[in-house]
Amino acid sequence: MIQILKKINPTRPYHRTEIELLFTKVKAQMHQEALVRGGDGVALYTDCYTGETLRGGDRYDYEHIRSSEEVFMTYRDQLSNAEIAEVVNCPENVAVTLRTINQSKGKMRMENWLANPCNVLNYNINETLTKNALVNADKGIQKKVKEIMSRR
Repeated sequence: MIQILKKINPTRPYHRTEIELLFTKVKAQMHQEALVRGGDGVALYTDCYTGETLRGGDRYDYEHIRSSEEVFMTYRDQLSNAEIAEVVNCPENVAVTLRTINQSKGKMRMENWLANPCNVLNYNINETLTKNALVNADKGIQKKVKEIMSRR
């Protein structure tokens, strides 16, 4: 079988369209699973950085543990936008956290955000849980990249 690969522009600018389309589907699936976990028609999550229980109605966000821009910039010379969307939205890299944490962190790498002790204290961050989430996200991203590359 002959496979034709699209030429990838290794210097293309950050582009979110495919990432957001898939993220919307991932969030919907996560919400359905959280409703089942809740058992009472209200979504049930665990904050990926604090370990606190979050319920439907709480102010939480779905979070890319490793930012979509960081992943895009890392792999734009190897993967298409659609493939990057798969990597960014792998299950290990998508979680839920309080909106206040997500907004405070913004696009900053979590390691840099954690370096400010006020963030850890003010947001009740469980550093062990957070570091495990980062390791898990990195492993999931690497696994997804290998899977995509093996399809070629």
